[in-house]
Amino acid sequence: MKLRTGVRKGLYAAARRGQTLSEPLSSLKPARTAPFPPQNVQVSKLPNGLVIASLENYSPLSSIGVFVKAGSRFETSENLGVSHVLRLAANLTTKGASAFKICHSVEALGGSLSVTGSRETMVYTADCLRDDIEPLLEFLVNVTTAQEFRPWEVNELTPRVKIDKALVQQCPQMNVMEMLHEAAYKNALSNSLYCPDFMVGRISSEQLHSFVEDNFTSGRMALVGLGVNHSILKQVGEGLLGARSGARAPVTKAVYRGGELRLKNSDDLVHALIVSEGSVTGSAEANAFTVLQRILGAGPYVKRGSGPSSKLSQGIAKATTQPFDATAFNASYSDSGLFGIYTIAQAHSAGEVIKAAVAQVNNVAAGSISEADLVRSKNQVKAECLMSMETSECLLGEIGAQVLTTAAYQAPESVLQAIDAVTKDDVMKAAKKFVDGKKTMAASGHLVNTPFVDEL
Repeated sequence: MKLRTGVRKGLYAAARRGQTLSEPLSSLKPARTAPFPPQNVQVSKLPNGLVIASLENYSPLSSIGVFVKAGSRFETSENLGVSHVLRLAANLTTKGASAFKICHSVEALGGSLSVTGSRETMVYTADCLRDDIEPLLEFLVNVTTAQEFRPWEVNELTPRVKIDKALVQQCPQMNVMEMLHEAAYKNALSNSLYCPDFMVGRISSEQLHSFVEDNFTSGRMALVGLGVNHSILKQVGEGLLGARSGARAPVTKAVYRGGELRLKNSDDLVHALIVSEGSVTGSAEANAFTVLQRILGAGPYVKRGSGPSSKLSQGIAKATTQPFDATAFNASYSDSGLFGIYTIAQAHSAGEVIKAAVAQVNNVAAGSISEADLVRSKNQVKAECLMSMETSECLLGEIGAQVLTTAAYQAPESVLQAIDAVTKDDVMKAAKKFVDGKKTMAASGHLVNTPFVDEL
């Protein structure tokens, strides 16, 4: 057998003289126009108050979400934890299908049916192939408007509630977050996402029905779809979801009070959150706080990076040689918000880290911001906004959040213009609001060297 060595001729090509590699070839025909023109988000509001929004993206997959103003903030002192149980009850028997039929049929379609909850909203989401959207819509409507809450099925949810709570206790980040809201507010937003210990096993079928009747009304809901025709969603809204029409009484406004909660344990790492009242979602002030968050540092943008552009990292690195993590915290709600700093540090250096982080916010409030910092932070906000729109999950959530609140959708171009309009003075005012505002602090770990909120 003869082995061939060397390089075959004719495998190399060179650019022709007079042509550059930065320009298209003269013989290359331009691509034809895309057969499917891009569509805009369509929004309509039905007479019963239900908001319908859709975006035709020509995807072979369709995603539909039912957004409801039924988060934990709408719980009362008598039914605390009902929204947690309601999330787990999404796959229970309904008037139109049993729990087994829902599970089996959704799997047979190759789809998924999920529910997520926050302090303000609950979101039921269905994903499937475009051709299977109508049968899956039937199950989505059933689990949102035709629940039965049979007592024996509700009782079987208690072990799952306990598992959720146990998982939260093992996650310091989530634990501190819940403590922070409990300390920060007198009502509404102080309610936890998870059922309190004294209510585990005590949420009844009647309480679930009452909560759904009060909150799952057409005036408090939005039906949002991606990869689905707008007329199909309108038919669903006018028919099935129109069964429970109307709007609930005015929502109780959240009252910020400030305070402190400390959970002492033997953990070597101290997790601490220090905040003041922030901004309402969708406001011009919220844009300033978003830019301020990136100036201070919202996490590394390079894998395993130390965040060299972060003001918090720069300041804390000068105060201690111990390992730490520090990010700016920003949460906006419909009638309030929280802004501050979140630090993780060794127990013996927690005080140095926290005080150095607070000092950096003071510096920004005093004007320690360069034009380069401002431009970089705006670019980070805009890039994050645009990149989040590339996934169906985030895009569906963004459209749903907007139309549920305002019954309108703001295009990304408008959002970018609002970010560009943020000035250095706006950022300084936001930082000063944190500095001058009444503080709230939540901390967990071995807190021997962790300062109290009145010492900051």
